[in-house]
Amino acid sequence: MSEEKGYKKQYKLVRCRINGVEREVMVDVRASLTDMLRNDYSLTSVKKGCEVGECGACNVIIDGECFNSCIYLAVWADGKDIRTLEGLMGPNGELSDIQQAFIDEAAVQCGFCTPGVIMSAVEILENVEKTGGEYTRDELRKLLSGHLCRCTGYENILNAVEKTMKKRLAE
Repeated sequence: MSEEKGYKKQYKLVRCRINGVEREVMVDVRASLTDMLRNDYSLTSVKKGCEVGECGACNVIIDGECFNSCIYLAVWADGKDIRTLEGLMGPNGELSDIQQAFIDEAAVQCGFCTPGVIMSAVEILENVEKTGGEYTRDELRKLLSGHLCRCTGYENILNAVEKTMKKRLAE
């Protein structure tokens, strides 16, 4: 074990499924899931924004629930099923319906926060599919409130999520 600023590094083997692929890696027990996903697997859709769980740029889905990966320790991912934006694409690189809706509704500008917002939208849409219920615009606004976007304004984001929700419910 190496010394770093007077602390002994401790490592643990983490086995999990990332975007449908079984993975295992040794991680520093202090490392965040964001760091593991970006550094060990080059999943750069997981953004480092605030690093304190307030901006939502790092959101990923873990066992069906959205989490801020910056405040989720990598060691907690052991045995979990993790999805990132990269996992939404089809087998030939085609975009998912929610990704396409973000483009169609101009819900992106700089794109920094977009992956995290889309992952929250995925959780919302999957809940809609499970229950068959529909969220109102105000409910969608509240469900997406954990994101900071400095570029787009939120109306186009709401439009994209609402459009995809209604389309899925109609199918």
